[in-house]
Amino acid sequence: MAGAVFINLSLSGTTRPGKFPSLLFPIEVKNIQMGKHGSDSGVYDSEGRFVPSKFDEIFSKYARTHANALTSDELMEMLKSNREPKDYRGWIGSWTEWKALYTLCKDENGLLRRETIKAVYDGSLFEHLERERAAAKAKATA
Repeated sequence: MAGAVFINLSLSGTTRPGKFPSLLFPIEVKNIQMGKHGSDSGVYDSEGRFVPSKFDEIFSKYARTHANALTSDELMEMLKSNREPKDYRGWIGSWTEWKALYTLCKDENGLLRRETIKAVYDGSLFEHLERERAAAKAKATA
């Protein structure tokens, strides 16, 4: 709940330029690129386009334990490396986004897998999680 409030408070005004503030704190998805903050991974450019080379760079630079996954320590190293000086809002935004993703989506070995991270960027994360949970449930009942 707190995360949802934080996200909507952070993005509502940014994605609704020139509009009167709303107490519902809506996010206008058509303007989501305006919510891009500093100290991020650079996987989306300033116009909201996916940059494949930046996505690959996450793994070539930071995935040392497993080529296609990040450990908690590797994730923290990436976040520290991406920090822009005195960009405290960006630091908090990046940390919150990635820590929530890691907490919710790490596997049983504590790894955040490439395909899971890719699902965040292509918008299929929830479908991806549902498929994984359904497969685990089917396996448990078989």
